[in-house]
Amino acid sequence: MSHLFRVGVIGAGRVGAVLAAGLRAAGHPVVAAAGESDASRRRAAELLPGVPLRKPSDVAREAELLLLTVPDDMLPNVVKVLADSGALHAGQVVAHTSGRHGLAVLAPAAAVGARVIALHPAMTFTGTSVDLERLHGCVFGLTAGADERAIAEGLVADLGGRVTWVPEEMRTLYHAGLAHGANHLVTLVSEAMGLLGAAGVDDPAGTLRPLLDAALDNALAHGDAALTGPIVRGDVQTVAAHLKDISANAPDTVPSYVAMAWATLDRAVTDGRLLPIRAQAIAGVLSAYGDRRVLSPRVESA
Repeated sequence: MSHLFRVGVIGAGRVGAVLAAGLRAAGHPVVAAAGESDASRRRAAELLPGVPLRKPSDVAREAELLLLTVPDDMLPNVVKVLADSGALHAGQVVAHTSGRHGLAVLAPAAAVGARVIALHPAMTFTGTSVDLERLHGCVFGLTAGADERAIAEGLVADLGGRVTWVPEEMRTLYHAGLAHGANHLVTLVSEAMGLLGAAGVDDPAGTLRPLLDAALDNALAHGDAALTGPIVRGDVQTVAAHLKDISANAPDTVPSYVAMAWATLDRAVTDGRLLPIRAQAIAGVLSAYGDRRVLSPRVESA
């Protein structure tokens, strides 16, 4: 267990309330929280019972470890306002949970002597007690100076997580990888369920679950080698038929299907699994539906 900090959290949203509850379960006293919305207040009542809700500046003044769990675009202003108001102090640990931002956004806190950490959980949160179990084994993307590394690692250990260190200049790319994989997966799966529903399948989620579980496991274990389906097989007529029926029944899904089909085609060509003549034929089908006017260099040279 790391040193026990008096914890304050500004932004009692899905992430903040859960992380504060996790630290509290590890023995860190949570002394105050700030959250303005009704949803934040409900989360605080459920996950942090007995913790008073206060103004952000009051939370900051009372905390030895201040968690800033506000949206990315709000974070720079929140840090500046807290620093300018004198709510931050030397020796205090100030950690944010943004995936995109590193330590630069915490410069106003560092300027008054605070010890700054970027601590991002690579997890999607519901803002309920279900998330507490998900913290165990969760990877945290950390960025910290040499003197704060041990503190950051200790906090992750207390939450039951695992550490990956992310260089300051790579924070945005790190976050893009997570968002592209997780956020766009939700969109993709929702659209797939919509297609199955339109096809008359009575349980789209139950139909997809075994397939998606297997595909995800295989992709994580084997990367592109796990790819199956009509594009890697070179089934030109199947891809064309897909697009014809999607256009007729779920036209809003055409752009994402075409975009992902282009990306899949590129990768199938790169690893040599698709014959050049088939790749060109599929590219011709996709070009009729998408706004990609020029063939991918990979496909064009196949």
